[in-house]
Amino acid sequence: MLRGGTASATSPLISIGANLSCRTNFLGIANSARRRVNNIGRVDVSEPASISTSIAVRYATAIYEIAKEEKALAALEDDINTLQSALADSEDFRALISSPIYTRDEQATAISALAAKMGLTGTMANTLALMAQKRRLFVVPNLLATLREVIAEDKGEVTADVLSAKALTKAQADKLSKSLKASTGKTVTLNATVDESLIGGLVVKVGSRMIDTSIRAKLNSLQNAMKEVG
Repeated sequence: MLRGGTASATSPLISIGANLSCRTNFLGIANSARRRVNNIGRVDVSEPASISTSIAVRYATAIYEIAKEEKALAALEDDINTLQSALADSEDFRALISSPIYTRDEQATAISALAAKMGLTGTMANTLALMAQKRRLFVVPNLLATLREVIAEDKGEVTADVLSAKALTKAQADKLSKSLKASTGKTVTLNATVDESLIGGLVVKVGSRMIDTSIRAKLNSLQNAMKEVG
């Protein structure tokens, strides 16, 4: 069982998938999730996005199972928030996980150093080190999104992705959460992101449902209507 520490380049996280089986059917791919996570590294980077998603779900399932067993889901959520902030704010970090110019050893060394600096849990740090060794860091965005969904499902919650022209105030976020709870019947966790190009309004996505009240969308609609008239 993995408990703390970081994996070295010569000793990756071999034990993360050992004897680990799924108890829950996450995202409808239980059969894939039940396989050992250490067998993930057989899929080529060039394969379809659906395969990348499948890889991300396998890693996410293993991380979630370990965190739940160790009663460390709150710490795992902190890891997710930290990594998503890095993805949003750092072009260098995005390049590290996606650019082919870095060797696997360079990625492993860099990601281990970053994990320590970010204060990530041992489970997450070791998983990222393993992903680097297997050239799988490109699935990190999918991994984080999947982990959010799995944790929310376990809590009986639903995550709403919210884009706004300016950061929501606490009062605005609370009001939106209550409104979404009334429409979905579930406790709603907001994953809020700022997109200044919206000018105003919101774009809210809950599952497959999209609500776009942004000024940008209204302007685009008006522009299309004017083209039809012309």
